[in-house]
Amino acid sequence: MGSRSLSVDVSEVGALAARIRSEIGKAVVGQDGAVDLLLTALFAGGHVLLEGPPGTAKTLLAQSFARTVALDYGRIQFTPDLMPGDVIGANLFNFQTSTFSLTRGPVFCELLLADEINRTPPKTQAALLEAMQERHVTIDGKSHPLSPRFTVVATQNPIEQQGTYPLPEAQLDRFLFKHVLDYPSAAQERAIIVAHGSRTGQMDPKSFGVEPVAARAAIDAAIETVAQVRLTDEVVGYIVDLVRATRESTDIETGASPRAGAMLAVAARARAALDSRDYVIPDDVKALAAPTLRHRLILSAASEIEGRKVDQVLTGLVERVAAPR
Repeated sequence: MGSRSLSVDVSEVGALAARIRSEIGKAVVGQDGAVDLLLTALFAGGHVLLEGPPGTAKTLLAQSFARTVALDYGRIQFTPDLMPGDVIGANLFNFQTSTFSLTRGPVFCELLLADEINRTPPKTQAALLEAMQERHVTIDGKSHPLSPRFTVVATQNPIEQQGTYPLPEAQLDRFLFKHVLDYPSAAQERAIIVAHGSRTGQMDPKSFGVEPVAARAAIDAAIETVAQVRLTDEVVGYIVDLVRATRESTDIETGASPRAGAMLAVAARARAALDSRDYVIPDDVKALAAPTLRHRLILSAASEIEGRKVDQVLTGLVERVAAPR
């Protein structure tokens, strides 16, 4: 690292991540890819969108993650009748004192689970935009700061399902990652039934023995370390080439923005630290290209007609763009 000293050694970041993974594994079977992206987002200071059919442990995963990292946790169940004030709060009139007082909404926390975010209309979805981008909210013209660690883990059902509203492109762009959860393998499904098949009532991480394993000071130190992970000129050039390739592809109507490239670089640094490395390699970028870019691209009409998927197009681009050796 030259003359710079890391806040903590990158091996400690990797060990911290391993403890978190192990603890989440007490409640959630499989979904290793989602856990890794949640960890990467935590250390990169980004938000995560989890998409998958009902019953694939999206909510339990987010709850378990919040418990292991000991962050102040909030949850909103998005419904068609939810109003913006139900998310950020409102100034309510107190008849006893004849004054207005602020009632803070559930957004005033450190880790917010936005459950089934696409079941509420865009007006309410947009209430989260300012919070996600600026980490503060405005109520009746007055700005109220949120925690500098404020992170949104949102879940959504596949957009084809009944009663869902597409997320606005501006909001999608606020998510560092979009991860698509799939059904578990046969062996994992068997393990899920063994672990969960005898339980009745609400399943929560505490009942599975999930405990906090990461103190806030350790997370802050890890985040500082991630910011110092080396990104060589060759890897920067590779990220630029990948992002620009999305704009030049005839399969894509709208490509990724420069902000997407910057976010991919931050995420690659975090992934390197999770792997106990103080430098980014091209494989970090390749592994994170799909979750970082898939929600920022709009396919061309021709690709849509041909039935092509965003992930197929992205895979082709990653294969074509030359990576540094």
